[in-house]
Amino acid sequence: MLTSSSEIIKSGIQFGTSGARGLVTQFTTNACAAFTHAFIRCMEKQFTFKQVAIAIDNRPSSPIMAQACIKALHQLGIEAIYYGVIPTPALAYTSMQDNIPCIMVTGSHIPFDRNGLKFYRPDGEISKTDEKHILNAEAEFETISDLPELIINTKAAVTYVERYTSLFDSTLLTGKRVGVYEHSSAGRDLYADMFIALGAEVVSLERCDEFVPIDTEAVSEADKLKAKKWSVQYDLDFIFSTDGDGDRPLVADENGDWLRGDVLGLLCSMALNIEALAVPVSCNTSIEISNAFKYVVRTKIGSPYVIAEFENLSNQYPSVAGFEANGGYLLNSDILVNGKILKALPTRDAVLPALMLLSMANDKDISHLVKTLPKRVTYSDRVQNFVTDKSLAILNHGSTNPMQLLLKLGFEGFMIKSINLTDGLRLTLSNDDILHLRPSGNAPELRCYAESCDIITSKYYVDKALANVHLIEP
Repeated sequence: MLTSSSEIIKSGIQFGTSGARGLVTQFTTNACAAFTHAFIRCMEKQFTFKQVAIAIDNRPSSPIMAQACIKALHQLGIEAIYYGVIPTPALAYTSMQDNIPCIMVTGSHIPFDRNGLKFYRPDGEISKTDEKHILNAEAEFETISDLPELIINTKAAVTYVERYTSLFDSTLLTGKRVGVYEHSSAGRDLYADMFIALGAEVVSLERCDEFVPIDTEAVSEADKLKAKKWSVQYDLDFIFSTDGDGDRPLVADENGDWLRGDVLGLLCSMALNIEALAVPVSCNTSIEISNAFKYVVRTKIGSPYVIAEFENLSNQYPSVAGFEANGGYLLNSDILVNGKILKALPTRDAVLPALMLLSMANDKDISHLVKTLPKRVTYSDRVQNFVTDKSLAILNHGSTNPMQLLLKLGFEGFMIKSINLTDGLRLTLSNDDILHLRPSGNAPELRCYAESCDIITSKYYVDKALANVHLIEP
């Protein structure tokens, strides 16, 4: 017999900002089974259920991982409902309606040589406390063999599309040309039909068989050029895409300019008349400057931290939501949209902010809506394959010697107005511009965020910091 805790330790897999992440080679069938057994052990202490739902993204490693998880469920006498390749929020929403736990096999936006597992309770995402319980669970199980056949149930895909098409009139997008950048997104077989059902003319863009690790917080220069080209070539009013598992949106205006995720979240929240927001510390300060909300609380980066604030906010405000700089939108309250109830979905979702933006734009250009917001522009990028220990050492040095770090990064002549250590090292400069360094919670990467009054300055800060960070020996 194997033990879940020992197999998890042996695998070297760790929880990141959202789910367990690691190299594909670490996710052996026994490692996947260990996490599944541990997860079920924790859930059975809190909930009663006889089924668990599972879905995957388009990574080549995902099917066999799902098979291992399903085999583990069979060992426990639990029925597995396999929904195939669908967006994470589609799996989460349907499972919440059915009051059962679920497991999403996905590495989200990280490269295809890595993968992960996201776990959901019947009432939503697991918490950081749940993560600790999973890691420490002592569930015994037999070695995994004879993997089961994967038989797809289409219910979750249909339910997810209906969640949004039922909110709007079928003429909402009449006259609009929408480009759907499909790449390898888990939702690529759903999005075109959804926009068509709302009246749009859809152009499918660049579907591919190889997995593409789209990071909605660090859009590549190639994707920026593609969007501008597509916008002109196909006379598009809007471009929609997502990351690998479909929980983070990537949308572009009529000019092919990708919107920052926190700008999209801000506009969506305004369209939904949200009263209280929970957002990570890395989000644009135009959220507060806009004066559109009764209360805004800042959290560490990662959806579990945003969700952790929801209970307190919901005790004080009828409509509560959150979003992240990556664009993922979390709706914690049942709210009315066009006189119809939209049920809460307190996990990252890519579709809701995109549709609310289109609804809000109506007969206006999307770029016009963006220009109505306070002029604060955020830019971010990352250094990949940057050892996490080095990132932490640099930030530790910077927290005690911030001016020295600023000089090492090449920023001479700047003064520091304030320091925020909520998540990483966030420096507000004397001119109110912001420079923020933080190691990724999902991969060996160092992320840099900057905020200023224009994109040129923000990009300058990020490019300069990331160019010089290699030279720092803390």
